[in-house]
Amino acid sequence: MEIRGLARGLTNYGDREFSLYLRRAFAKSMGFSDAMLERPIVGIATAGGGFNNCHRTTPELLTAVSRGVLAAGGLPLEFPTISLGEPFLSPTSLVFRNLMAMDVEEMIRAQPMDSVVLIGGCDKTLPAQLMGAISAGKPAISLVVGPMMTGSFQGTRLGACTDCRAWWARYRAGELDDARIRELESNLATTAGTCAVMGTASTMACVTEALGMSLPGSATPPAVHAERLRFAEATGARAVTLAHEALTPDRIVTEQSVDNALRVLLALGGSTNGAIHLTAIAGRAGIPLTLEHFNEISSDTPVLVNLKPVGEHYMEQFHAAGGVGALLRELAPLLHAETISVAGETLGERLARVPAYVDRAVIRSAGEPIVAREGLVALFGNLAPNGAILKAAAADARLLEHEGRAVVFRDLADMAARIDAPDLDVEPDDVLVLQNAGPIGAGMPEAGYLPIPKKLLARGVRDMLRISDARMSGTAYGAVVLHISPESAVGGPLAAVRTGDRIRISLREKRLEVALSDAEIAARLAEFVRPAPPRRGYAKLYAEHILGPERGCDFDFLTVEGQG
Repeated sequence: MEIRGLARGLTNYGDREFSLYLRRAFAKSMGFSDAMLERPIVGIATAGGGFNNCHRTTPELLTAVSRGVLAAGGLPLEFPTISLGEPFLSPTSLVFRNLMAMDVEEMIRAQPMDSVVLIGGCDKTLPAQLMGAISAGKPAISLVVGPMMTGSFQGTRLGACTDCRAWWARYRAGELDDARIRELESNLATTAGTCAVMGTASTMACVTEALGMSLPGSATPPAVHAERLRFAEATGARAVTLAHEALTPDRIVTEQSVDNALRVLLALGGSTNGAIHLTAIAGRAGIPLTLEHFNEISSDTPVLVNLKPVGEHYMEQFHAAGGVGALLRELAPLLHAETISVAGETLGERLARVPAYVDRAVIRSAGEPIVAREGLVALFGNLAPNGAILKAAAADARLLEHEGRAVVFRDLADMAARIDAPDLDVEPDDVLVLQNAGPIGAGMPEAGYLPIPKKLLARGVRDMLRISDARMSGTAYGAVVLHISPESAVGGPLAAVRTGDRIRISLREKRLEVALSDAEIAARLAEFVRPAPPRRGYAKLYAEHILGPERGCDFDFLTVEGQG
């Protein structure tokens, strides 16, 4: 790619020389010298904001990236994009991921930059940045903000947000009073950064490194670690080289690198959200990632990382144990070594120089895995013709081959009103069913982790089969079937389920079924009335163009397939 710096993508006034003259004049108003304006321009996309706790270190990272760009002979120019702070968005951050991806794509394309650094990390932010950058087609490199450090409460180590959920369950069961849960609240998330466990943010950081879109080793250093700033500086310097080499995302994100990234997602015991995001990222590169292929890869990929919610450790231990590099070495026989990364080297070259140290308490060997295979799988059947997702590695094994009576909640409001009612007719072997919580029904919130009814918590029940068209946080755990497609709100079979129906799950057969004939399901769905669509704005655009979770929940007109 030709280095054009400030002359790239000139504003159209019908006079090219005037456009460049005017642009240089206004650039000089910011104090830049002629020499500086002749340099390659590295855009730095920042996604910080007051509603995003994860990105609190963005200003410091921006300084370090800029330092690296300047040292390598480039001109760093920051630009802001939408910021998606996971717990601060309604109805859910996934609704706005595609909006952020559009923002990132258009600003990369519209502004004069030769390459771009993407600073982000909070759950939907990182996928949005990658989706936008792949579509924009300019050299790009990701810099994640890094995970939080853990905290402590009365001698117990705590990390957001798996421990958030575990302690909240104890509170709901009456084991903690109001004063203690409020005290605990102040110790769950004590530093800047993303969640301290293998939630969606950490999963996607590791997937991004495995995909080749961030520097080797950069996924895991904690947000407050000095190594994070050193990686920021190195990322800035590398962005200048990327511009000279014209190393664009289409040369990095290939079918082979997507498979490598999927292997890492599975070996991490990673977030179920990762399946949606990786599918969307691959789709922007024109690479179909089907749930059938997902199961094919899962069938021989072991779960090796002993982190919550699948295991017991936290991201800071994973970093110290060897991080993504050590994991890649264990998976090496299953990986495509010829893929290249933004570092300009092949995976094989990287693995040849990875240090030998690994902490086996955190990163297991392939011969002694936490789970031998199928830690995360897709299910199919008459309840999920287009598929559903189950994180088997984080579930009570006895519930993975199970049949039970459905207890149905028609939507989130119905669940909130009845889940803890003393007269709720529910037993431990029943199947909790949540309808109308998919992309169109409710924006697909992380509500698939249905709470155990209080009356069962009081009896010591801590897991039961739960199914829905919603998502769940990567920090959550349990026998939870998610992403059922087609969703209830568009008349998918899940909408036909009624309390008392028998539901069967089989991990062995990869099946999710309701004991109803096709004729009975069709008869019930004949009475279905689709909710009225939104009438204006982004909500209308979203409802008209959102794809199902098996296709990454991207907009149909943003995928390569949709543009064809």
